Amino acid sequence: MNLLDYRDNKYSQTGEDGIIQEIFRRLDRAEGWFVEFGACDGKWLSNTYNLLAHKNWQGVYIEADRGRYQELLKTRATFPERLHTICALVGFEGEGKLGDLLATTPIPKDFDLLSIDIDSYDWQVWNALEHYQPKVVIIECNCTIPPGVISRHNPPISQGASFTALVELGRQKGYQLVCHTGNCIFVRNELVPQLGVPAELLATPEKMFNYARHRKEKFLDLARAILPRALMQKIFRWADLRRQARQK
Repeated sequence: MNLLDYRDNKYSQTGEDGIIQEIFRRLDRAEGWFVEFGACDGKWLSNTYNLLAHKNWQGVYIEADRGRYQELLKTRATFPERLHTICALVGFEGEGKLGDLLATTPIPKDFDLLSIDIDSYDWQVWNALEHYQPKVVIIECNCTIPPGVISRHNPPISQGASFTALVELGRQKGYQLVCHTGNCIFVRNELVPQLGVPAELLATPEKMFNYARHRKEKFLDLARAILPRALMQKIFRWADLRRQARQK
């Protein structure tokens, strides 16, 4: 079955919880290590909290905002032996590179899952990662940009990275796109055969692009341009409260 058929949200936003669980079932990994940043409190719209809370995984959460980090420490207190937290801004040049931050923790070099969602320099952070080779990488792309366009975060010209820019980067780093929810989900090349992803999708990853998400994001961009900012903030807040209620 297509990995999208396993979409399920316990804490994630667009079905990643279910897809991640199925990927690691096929990889025969019942337990492992994850990394996620910016982690917020570790739970809200998290791609990894389900693994920590319900699957006995270990992990590293990184959060730059000091206020949110205090909330993250409460989560760490619940899992003191399995969760490591870092208050830092993840960068891609100079100090603060992801690899340097991870070197302060006991996480193995070939850990299992990396989740990157910082709404900006996602491409650059993954590109700069050295010495660590996660088995699976989940990384946000700018879904308003259709396949075929190479675009990386370059404010104010462009926001986030395009689908195709991330697919090309994955290839360079030895990864294959296996699913697109709005986030791109990559798996290391040597592990891909275990997943049973249809060969035609692997050969033409553009067929995995989530056009429903693309249309939604384009609509939201239009709404932001037309509607008053205060009204948009109320709408987003209402949507966030609904998501939080479903997670309880």
